[in-house]
Amino acid sequence: MAIFEFEFMQRAFLVSILLALIIPCIGVIVVLKRLSMIGDSLAHTSLAGVAAGLILNINPVAGAITACIAASLGIEFIRKRLPKYAEMSIAIIMSAGIGLAGVLSGFVKTANFNSFLFGSIVAISDFELRLVVMVSLLVLISFVLLYKELFFISLDERLARLAGVPVWAVNFIFTILTAVTVSVAARTVGALIVSSLMVIPTACAMQYAKSYKRTVIYSICFAVLFMISGLFISYYLRLKPGGTIVLIGVVCLLLSFAVKGLPRIFKKHRSAKAR
Repeated sequence: MAIFEFEFMQRAFLVSILLALIIPCIGVIVVLKRLSMIGDSLAHTSLAGVAAGLILNINPVAGAITACIAASLGIEFIRKRLPKYAEMSIAIIMSAGIGLAGVLSGFVKTANFNSFLFGSIVAISDFELRLVVMVSLLVLISFVLLYKELFFISLDERLARLAGVPVWAVNFIFTILTAVTVSVAARTVGALIVSSLMVIPTACAMQYAKSYKRTVIYSICFAVLFMISGLFISYYLRLKPGGTIVLIGVVCLLLSFAVKGLPRIFKKHRSAKAR
């Protein structure tokens, strides 16, 4: 347990657990709404905000949050204009974000920009720690208060509207929460990795859960497992934490597929023997 003797690792574990609590809450809704790539789109757009913040000499995390909120509202705007091709909104905003980040990165003279690509969860500042705590509380409280409404709009927005759910207001709040969560997570685990943490724990949970509530709970459990084990392994093997966390998630997902597929294989084998 020598790992906990260092203050930076204590912060890393605290931040990772907080992110593991909130990212699956967003991820489950995103997956059910068939918008799994929205994390990628916002994460890439956050890089443009980071570059703008470094150029303007303001906190890059604040720039990332601003850019993500603008991008998420843009996705929602385009999605409403093209309801039959909602996924196009993600591709359009992602293209704009990547292009803007590429242009602005040419004006960045510091090396801090590269740390946002794959994250630096072991180098969290006091400001970023407080920001993660505040965002985590905001997301958890909002998710609990809007639990039923988010469930309705994730399944069918039209039926939710007929049931009396204020769809526009709930979508707006969820959009802002997604943008803030992605921008904060991009700083800690990396802009190129945060989308994986939104989707992989949810995909693992769906292999075992049989209800919406259990999917959320299992997703959080898987995310906590990936985060903690990833930090331990990366610390002792001297690997990059963000990439290690995601690879552990991918391995667990593949193992889940294998475990779920074993009964079918045995069943086919028995039926073949019986013939």
